[in-house]
Amino acid sequence: MAGLKKLAQETAVYGVSSIVGRFLNWCLVPLYSYVLVDSSDYGIVTNLYAWTALIVIILTYGMETGYFRFINKQPESERTDNRVYSTTLTSVGVTSILFSIICIVFGPQIAASLGYSSHPEFIQMLGVVVSMDAFDSIPFSYLRYKNKPIVFASLKLVMIFINIIFNLFFLVICPKLAISHPELVDWFYVPNYGVGYIFVANLISTTTVTLALIPYVFVGKWNFDKKLLRGMLKYSLPLLLLGVAGIMNQTIDKIIFPMVYPDPTQAMHELGIYGACFKVAMVMMMFTYAFRFAYEPFIFAKHSDADSKATYSNAMKYFVITTLFIFLVIIAYINIFKLLLGPQYREGIGVIPIVLMAYFLQGVMYNLSLWYKLIDRTIFGAWFSVIGFVVTLVINIVFIPMYSYMASAWAALVSAVVMVVLSYVFGQKYYPVHYKLKTLGLYFGLTILLLAGMYLVSFDLAVVDILYRTSLVVVYVAIVVWRELPLLRPKRSAKGDI
Repeated sequence: MAGLKKLAQETAVYGVSSIVGRFLNWCLVPLYSYVLVDSSDYGIVTNLYAWTALIVIILTYGMETGYFRFINKQPESERTDNRVYSTTLTSVGVTSILFSIICIVFGPQIAASLGYSSHPEFIQMLGVVVSMDAFDSIPFSYLRYKNKPIVFASLKLVMIFINIIFNLFFLVICPKLAISHPELVDWFYVPNYGVGYIFVANLISTTTVTLALIPYVFVGKWNFDKKLLRGMLKYSLPLLLLGVAGIMNQTIDKIIFPMVYPDPTQAMHELGIYGACFKVAMVMMMFTYAFRFAYEPFIFAKHSDADSKATYSNAMKYFVITTLFIFLVIIAYINIFKLLLGPQYREGIGVIPIVLMAYFLQGVMYNLSLWYKLIDRTIFGAWFSVIGFVVTLVINIVFIPMYSYMASAWAALVSAVVMVVLSYVFGQKYYPVHYKLKTLGLYFGLTILLLAGMYLVSFDLAVVDILYRTSLVVVYVAIVVWRELPLLRPKRSAKGDI
């Protein structure tokens, strides 16, 4: 249990940057939905950021996980020679610089191919941003390895606060100053630039944090090792396939939506609605991201312990309990959450429960993925993700023309189910962990039962309806407390896995 306590503590600290930070970023969604009155404008943001999410994965090509794996494989006495860090940083740094140069030089051509020929600077700015993000991921991994969650969280929050400040400055303050005191802003502010200022704010915030990470780039003697790099690439490149397929599962709908939807103009309008509602469901992922930052180094460090598998099983249980609680809370107060979106975006609110469940299963998949990382069989994860991606792609291509973004939401859920089943079945064959399936099934079944209660019973009076939904959430919490608190006391004799 000591290991789990440490994991919980580090998850909480990383949550400052992940949960709180992403929540603050998430708060930009209401701003965008009210400022960008035409949902097609937010469709541009949704489409381009889907591309950037994919490119960041490509530019890091699994080297974050590779860094943790190889630094922990070194004997303790050799971990101070900086070989693994220098090699990882140099490799990712070179590829990131090359990519940013390509985007700057060929920005107009890339923009034209994506349908943004009038704004090639969008591509140039985002190209530089994703290059810095990819490079920054390695110093951030170094901070995680060195158990510096406070520094990690602080820098992440700095980036987020700067991004929020400049979004507010360009989208709220400058338009007002342009009317009341134009002389203050007319030398740099372009009133009809709109969406472009979102990318400008991102460029400013990312540049600031990249500069702040410099002290953690030059932390020792540069010690690049070509042979080590070959070994790391052999381990990490299958993770690239895994990462690309994984992120494509999350973003391919937003990338291909304008290509598949019958009416290109209406497509951006629909994509904007879907993108805004999809962001509301990101609350579920906030906890998963925080958990991931602590869990990945934890599983490698814990691997040699005698009770490691029992610890992994308990980690899964508590993860499921927490994420199902988050799911219930969001659905219980969905009528409040929808008010955060501008009126023109609310018609898509029906996708949120579907996307939330898909996110929940993606978190379960991340927990299950430890087996192929620990036994160096990452190719399995790559294949699972490829299969999931194919499922996502096919459903989107076939059904988007008929069902618009609802098809995308269901595609994400079906894909997640397929990958969870595959990972569990193969995991039990190659690295069996006794997950408490009856317990997990009980909590999942309870959640579905309470969810049905929320949708089948409703009250016209809003206050009464909220109180009723709150009572269902309280039922879940009460059952969890009743079942799990005895674990804090002397162990009971257990039968089965309940």
